[in-house]
Amino acid sequence: MPHHSQVEIERKYDVDAEAQHPQLVGVGAVAVQGEPERHELVATYFDTADLTLAQHRTAVRVRRGGHDAGWHVKLPADEGRTELHWPLTDGDEPPAELREQLRDLIGDRPLQPIARVTNQRDSVLLQDAAGFELAELTDDHVRSENLRSGGTQEWREWEVELLAGAPDTRERRTALLDEIEERLLAAGARPSASSSKLQRALGL
Repeated sequence: MPHHSQVEIERKYDVDAEAQHPQLVGVGAVAVQGEPERHELVATYFDTADLTLAQHRTAVRVRRGGHDAGWHVKLPADEGRTELHWPLTDGDEPPAELREQLRDLIGDRPLQPIARVTNQRDSVLLQDAAGFELAELTDDHVRSENLRSGGTQEWREWEVELLAGAPDTRERRTALLDEIEERLLAAGARPSASSSKLQRALGL
């Protein structure tokens, strides 16, 4: 069993180096926009030699740094993605329970490192007037390494992820994300061409 799991509902945007975060206070129930917190995150992604997981829109990574360091499996879900977490291990060998979770997809085939993503992340919390956390806006300066081809890329992206205090219906969650998106696009963002950092790192 995973250590814990959550549904991840987020949107990603490509931004140029000079873009400035817009003010989001007043969007939906957003009443407080926190000060940015900086983290360096290093994630190594794993897959089979023929990228079976990527073909099934599934990702496995170990991330070091930040508040959710550990092993993660991301699976497709009806709304957003389901993210399963396990604690960090000493090396790059996934926990046995994580492998078990993927057995239907990959059987006993070995997982190998396919990409490394280093991310300088500035996170800003968006809260309502009562202090509930609605969403997190992150500003990511990303460097990726394709461990299969040796290619590297660098880019910047903004990401908005809903948190526990987000609206309790899909319709209202979508409306909040739409309103935030309007402000981000006005500040120069563009909807991301890639659905994930891994896809971009691999050129998929």
